[in-house]
Amino acid sequence: MGNHGDKPAPLSYAEVPTADPDPGEDTPRIGVSYVFATDDDDDEEEENQSRNQNQERGEHGEERGDWPDGERRRREDELPCAVYHLDECVYEKHSTPTDTLSPEQLLQTCRPGDLVEFVAAGQYPHWVVHVGGSQVVHLHRAEVKSSYLGQASQGRRGRVVSELYRFRPLSPDVVVQKAMEQVGIAGRDLSWRNSECFAAWCKFGRREFKMGGELRIGKQPYRLMLILPGKQCHVLEFQSLEDLIMERRRNDQIGKMAVIQELATHLTHDGGSRGGQKGH
Repeated sequence: MGNHGDKPAPLSYAEVPTADPDPGEDTPRIGVSYVFATDDDDDEEEENQSRNQNQERGEHGEERGDWPDGERRRREDELPCAVYHLDECVYEKHSTPTDTLSPEQLLQTCRPGDLVEFVAAGQYPHWVVHVGGSQVVHLHRAEVKSSYLGQASQGRRGRVVSELYRFRPLSPDVVVQKAMEQVGIAGRDLSWRNSECFAAWCKFGRREFKMGGELRIGKQPYRLMLILPGKQCHVLEFQSLEDLIMERRRNDQIGKMAVIQELATHLTHDGGSRGGQKGH
């Protein structure tokens, strides 16, 4: 898919370049550009799945994902955020995320054209398009595939996320048609960096979700606002939506506490340091 060289390691927040070497207190910093990278949420799937199965089973074989405390801990590690294009909010994840459901419960909830996000601690979220019955279409290991929802979950719990993005959706019939028409596309013919970009493109039909869908011309029209404890927030600017999605998914994968640790050198007790802003 695209460039097949080694993936560049994601930069830490301390390494992210800024437009101004000494910006003002409320000046957002420029985010990482992922021109040649993919987050490929399935790269370490087998290792993660094995590790999670070992770690998430209790003394009597119950899976921790079914425990209320396990669900609570996972939710507490999610970092609320919002995405802006210029002054318009185009995505928002609230501080009280939606409860996750088992694959069996999702089958009773989903409607054709819905987007589903499967989540697990320490893993990239995996997005699928529900196309009816028990079938979903998703980008999985560099190929667009049609799978059973339970198979696509890989043992993870999930939730319907059709309304996280605030773009106008296509009709359910068109969403399903677009998804089904891509089945079998693989490798260098792919136009999406990850499962989320593929699913969102099917739902909204916007070129911003495709690789190279926007020109990187030096401006940063997208802002990722991370909502932090203590009514603080931290803002990063990006040249394209796909770059921003890559960074936001990385945050989802490493978890809230790791992100806060990365930002620690940029935050102060009074809420004002490079890129830090007071919440409103």
